[in-house]
Amino acid sequence: MAAGAAAALTFLDQESRVRAGGVGSLQVPAPVTMDSFFFGCELSGHTRSFTFKVEEEDDAEHVLALTMLCLTEGAKDECNVVEVVARNHDHQEIAVPVANLKLSCQPMLSLDDFQLQPPVTFRLKSGSGPVRITGRHQIESEEDGSEEEEAELCPILPAKKLGRRL
Repeated sequence: MAAGAAAALTFLDQESRVRAGGVGSLQVPAPVTMDSFFFGCELSGHTRSFTFKVEEEDDAEHVLALTMLCLTEGAKDECNVVEVVARNHDHQEIAVPVANLKLSCQPMLSLDDFQLQPPVTFRLKSGSGPVRITGRHQIESEEDGSEEEEAELCPILPAKKLGRRL
């Protein structure tokens, strides 16, 4: 697990350099911070939808990475269809069913970090739940000081010749 985390950090470091730098010149990358928070909500007969959104003025990049949907205590043996309403690449709102959970045959579903851009609405399209949705809210932001500074390189000087002493 630690090796995977180190690889991810290396990738993020390389990604931030690609974003900040141009080809052919060394530039100091803009400092990027990545925060990750647990996310969870529950859909039921009483709460049939939940919307995850961020403030429009926020310049940070937000990603909601879903990990699992599962039926929780009190669920009946019925089909519980969970639908996600989000925007596609053309910024049109689309609704897509992502899970059909039933207590006797499929009480949970792993989504393996299924990533969505907010705003996202989860709906319990059919069934009475309760269905628990879990994941991570990831926030990536660049710190202030957007001026890119050229890295100073020390010039290469010729080696000094030492005189031979006898």
